[in-house]
Amino acid sequence: MADHYALGWILASLLALFALFRLFARGKRDGGSPAGSECVKSAVTSHWDSGSADSNADIVIVGAGVAGSALAYSLGKDGRRVHVIERDLTEPDRIVGELLQPGGYLKLIELGLEDCVEEIDAQQVFGYALFKDGKNTRLSYPLEKFHSHISGRSFHNGRFIQRMREKAASLANVRLEQGTVTSLLDEKGTVKGVQYKTKDGEVLTAHAPLTIVCDGCFSNLRRSLCNPKVDIPSCFVGLVLENCQLPYANHGHVILGDPSPILFYPISSTENRCLVDVPGQKVPSISNGEMTNYLKTVVAPQVPPEIRDAFVAAVDKGNIRTMPNRSMPAAPYPTPGALLMGDAFNMRHPLTGGGMTVVLSDVVVLRNLLKPLQDLNDAMALCKYLESFYTLRKPVASTINTLAGALYKVFCASPDPARKEMRQACFDYLSLGGVFSNGPISLLSGLNPKPLSLVLHFFAVAIYGVGRLMLPFPSPKRIWTGARLISGASGIILPIIKAEGVRQMFFPATVPAYYRAPPAQ
Repeated sequence: MADHYALGWILASLLALFALFRLFARGKRDGGSPAGSECVKSAVTSHWDSGSADSNADIVIVGAGVAGSALAYSLGKDGRRVHVIERDLTEPDRIVGELLQPGGYLKLIELGLEDCVEEIDAQQVFGYALFKDGKNTRLSYPLEKFHSHISGRSFHNGRFIQRMREKAASLANVRLEQGTVTSLLDEKGTVKGVQYKTKDGEVLTAHAPLTIVCDGCFSNLRRSLCNPKVDIPSCFVGLVLENCQLPYANHGHVILGDPSPILFYPISSTENRCLVDVPGQKVPSISNGEMTNYLKTVVAPQVPPEIRDAFVAAVDKGNIRTMPNRSMPAAPYPTPGALLMGDAFNMRHPLTGGGMTVVLSDVVVLRNLLKPLQDLNDAMALCKYLESFYTLRKPVASTINTLAGALYKVFCASPDPARKEMRQACFDYLSLGGVFSNGPISLLSGLNPKPLSLVLHFFAVAIYGVGRLMLPFPSPKRIWTGARLISGASGIILPIIKAEGVRQMFFPATVPAYYRAPPAQ
């Protein structure tokens, strides 16, 4: 492992030196001028058995969000009898889950669900625009090798969810039912199904050889299936800007504000979402006017002038929403008869919009693992086999999770000179373009989810920052700041990597579960 880290440091140093040479060879670069629906009623009826609620399902899925709906459709297509139980089948109304990265869109195509972003006024997204201290830079997704329809997509979350539910419910062997799951049915350590309450208040049970729990960030079942260590680093304050044009069309916008980032991206042809990050778990009160004052006096001056009036108008309109940003590493307890997925299992800061990409990638991994199995009834053998899921998902999930956590910490303002230098170095490094922006953006977009590449670019930014401090000549103060910059960078990314699992993240092929064969049928 030491050899791998040494190689990484050498490559990061070379990349940073190349970046410094390029920056100073052409002079400092200035930023350019930028140009609720009804319930899915048809889904609440059983296609494969309209009688008993407990009618010989192969798989019970708890939750019909992105994970549950995509999984139900993909397993149903493979011939499984799937019973999905969702607490509320009306259209969700959320302020996150609105941006699907290109890597996630490719997974959507792989699952046959790409038409779920059609007919919902979804917008194509081709990259990001980054703003800091009056300067800006555009960071495009590296999509040159793909067809023109391959890009990110942004939309109203609820519309996307409803399309996926309709798609799943269209299969004859998928039953989508509204009900609240109250507990897992545990028999001598093996999960045999769930107990749930229907929308009419009737208490029923649903049995199946495999129960997949994907009931979201508020899951009440995760404690029996994993070790939940939920961190809440910040909260999002959500607004919708109407009938205004963002500085860069079809791009997400990230403002490196004080105290933390501000995001803008389109969610329809006439609406743009704004998410203001507020560090900590306490936000200004909406009811007594503190929030309005905060948004107008602290946030509005940092918003690009082109959309400042629209931002203030959205604040005055008053439809202000808040939600905590949760982060939780995947720490499962392998449990016979049950599996965790989605936000019930693994969450990351939503700054980079990578959550749905991770979920859809997980669905592809699990579908492929289950495809060769005809019989799911040997719970112990199936549990042992499915341990490989936790390893096979790691390259994509750990890359996106680590990047989200690290970028959030780098992008937040800090009075610490070393942190300020790291933040500025990150902006300038990405502004160089070429490999310096394509590499990080391909990681963020899910197009090239390689953990080693992530570490390489992260430390290249840090070394690049140190190199800038040493020019035109080093001083004791600059050397000390540079040392603290490297130390701070390590302090940001290494704990996240440790939580993700060093061996599974960088050397998954050395994990025994990686090679686990399907159980004999």
